[in-house]
Amino acid sequence: MSVFFVTGTDTEVGKTFISRTIMHIYEQKRKTCVGYKPVASGCVLTSSGLRNEDALCLQDASTINLTYDEVNPFPFQEAVAPHLAAQRAGREICLQGVADGYERLLKKQADLTIVEGAGGWRLPIGNKRFMSEFVKQYDIPVVLVVGVRLGCINHACMTAEIIKQDGLKIAGWVANHVDAEMPFLTENIKTLREHLDAPFLGEVPLVKSPKEAAAYLDITPLLQFDMVA
Repeated sequence: MSVFFVTGTDTEVGKTFISRTIMHIYEQKRKTCVGYKPVASGCVLTSSGLRNEDALCLQDASTINLTYDEVNPFPFQEAVAPHLAAQRAGREICLQGVADGYERLLKKQADLTIVEGAGGWRLPIGNKRFMSEFVKQYDIPVVLVVGVRLGCINHACMTAEIIKQDGLKIAGWVANHVDAEMPFLTENIKTLREHLDAPFLGEVPLVKSPKEAAAYLDITPLLQFDMVA
């Protein structure tokens, strides 16, 4: 079994899209996969409860049937930083709750478990705690999604540096196009490849579906992590 934590250089860089693409590739290899987004803000109130678009995408991409609560145990309605949304909702995001949900998913024994963060690496969850503490607790290899736009080199290098300072392994990184008007695109990606000391999984252009995106990723570096962290 393999487990990866998918983080990004910022919010809105395509973490869910890349997560679904990796899951799609595993599914095409006839492997089972599940997705976990423990914390999500910006949820919509439905007749079934709060629902987050990204979490629903991971639920749909999972090849093992999961309830929404198994995918997203901490949903919040307001589209603000999760720790603020939790305060407004009168709830607490506890690392033990995140860990409990994670361990329940591991019992599904999927070939691949994708855990998707919210925002960037140092996501505060309240009480001076960060989501990265959970990743460190379980020593989960990280997949870094770099949203290729102005400022991405600085954000990517700093994110990679702090992940390594936390003692974690970057299993691979993806250059994900998010700005159709990005100047010097080729030069920026070349610079990223020069400075990021981690396996390069690929450059994903502006495509609509994980099936299309899969053609641009090489997940070979991920296959060495064939164990639960």
